[in-house]
Amino acid sequence: MTQTSSRILDEFAKLMTDAAGVAQGVRREAETAFRHQAERFLGDMNLVQREDFEVVREMAARARAEAEALKVRVAELETRLAKLDGGARHGARGTREAAPEAGSEAGTDI
Repeated sequence: MTQTSSRILDEFAKLMTDAAGVAQGVRREAETAFRHQAERFLGDMNLVQREDFEVVREMAARARAEAEALKVRVAELETRLAKLDGGARHGARGTREAAPEAGSEAGTDI
């Protein structure tokens, strides 16, 4: 009887080992199916991938920095233009004051 119970226990251990292997396979299949389902779901939602998001984010940061630099440049140019405009009106005759305006009576001395 000891041999019979030992044999039964060996068979039971073998059965449990096989069942554990089958359970591992089922787990892998379930994970794969879930992963594919999730990828399909996310694909249908039209979401962007992380890499694409990072690239666009970097482009936006560069565009903001460039816009700020251009804003500073425009302000500098406006300041220079205002100084040139002010110098032409207050001091030596510049091209704006030298030319008579159309329709004015500046050139008609009778």
